[in-house]
Amino acid sequence: MSQPQAAIAADALRLMRDTFAADPTAKVVQNAVTTTTVTAVALNRDVVQTMDPLVSDRLDVWPATAQEKSGRCWLFAGLNLLRARLIADLKLETFEFSQNYLHFWDKLEKANWFFTEMIALADRPLDDRTIATLTRDPIGDGGQWDMFVALVEKYGLVPKYAMPETQSSSDTKAMNRSLATLLRRGARDLRAAGDQAEAVRQQLMLEVYRVLAIHLGTPPERFTWAYRNKDKAYTRVGELTPLEFARQIAPDLDDIVCLVNDPRHPYGVTMTVDHLGNVVGGRPVKYLNVAADKLKDLVVTGISAGRPVWFGCDVMPQFDKDRGLWDQHLLDFEAVYGVDLTLTKAERMELGEEAMNHAMLFTGVDLVDGAPRRFRVENSWGDEHGDKGFMTMNESWFAEHVFEVAVPVGDLTPDLVAALDTEPIHLPLWDPMGTLA
Repeated sequence: MSQPQAAIAADALRLMRDTFAADPTAKVVQNAVTTTTVTAVALNRDVVQTMDPLVSDRLDVWPATAQEKSGRCWLFAGLNLLRARLIADLKLETFEFSQNYLHFWDKLEKANWFFTEMIALADRPLDDRTIATLTRDPIGDGGQWDMFVALVEKYGLVPKYAMPETQSSSDTKAMNRSLATLLRRGARDLRAAGDQAEAVRQQLMLEVYRVLAIHLGTPPERFTWAYRNKDKAYTRVGELTPLEFARQIAPDLDDIVCLVNDPRHPYGVTMTVDHLGNVVGGRPVKYLNVAADKLKDLVVTGISAGRPVWFGCDVMPQFDKDRGLWDQHLLDFEAVYGVDLTLTKAERMELGEEAMNHAMLFTGVDLVDGAPRRFRVENSWGDEHGDKGFMTMNESWFAEHVFEVAVPVGDLTPDLVAALDTEPIHLPLWDPMGTLA
């Protein structure tokens, strides 16, 4: 019986072994990589030596936050954006909103979103791709800018002391596992419920609330707002609801829109992702697609005006976590392996190589003759990495790995403002632009 033509034959294996053995460079690299990490071997020292955390325009005067063992980066980045304004307006030394408060409501709303989708899609088989995508990770920690806005608009904000962190907010794995099981059981029950689906959904939501309250605590309905500024002057505002607090201290989030760079689609068009969201009836996820250079210009505009900028990216390519550095030429894996690893941004998205998976905050830019050379980034991984938790991104990295930024409508040119009102392209839930940070 003849061997299939595509199978690896013995002579092909011998050629592979002999070719590798005859290459002295390959043997040296093998010795290096088998005794240390490949990233350490690939690190471009020339790039490292040219990067420092100093920037010409820097906004941050506060310490970095820590999301701990959770995927709440998008919430942290959004709240860090709002606290920057509050610290400046009230002349505070520092401040933090309760990340746990919005985390609680996001989980509750995601559960309701999931159950609503299961009712609407009950006639589809379980192996339908949309159903399978929804059930694969029914209540993860991640999110998008529009999902952040939907939460703040519905539930408001509270200071961190009003709903502090718990063990489960800082380490969500066990809670998420139980919630995912509950939601999948709910999917089973809802698909079989027929006319009783709404009653089943309501009972399921009582159960989800119970699990969340056990893990995260009960969100406050009111709290006392008082603060002391940098001059030690004490102000007691009094008792507020979370929505009253948000209306007093937060900018109008309706005026902040999400722009993306997706080279697979024409620039100047809007896009949305079907079945993606958290708050049923809340602000939908919608993007305006623009060139990477336009995103970069808008970040510079924001920083120059004294406003940090929320953004989403693929955080891991060409990244040194300990040093807190991003540069497109930081890690030379092609030199290590002696093979071509080149893919365009569009190809990486199409082939499953890359998607937005992390959200952070631009808090500074280094301008040389008006052009950005590097950016300063507030991460939410504590103060152990980079410059006490603040990272440095070289300009070369931005276009390749930054996917979206949230900016005020007032910063957009008239043509982009007009484009915001166009009918969006609908992307499927499993599209890379549907990935949650």
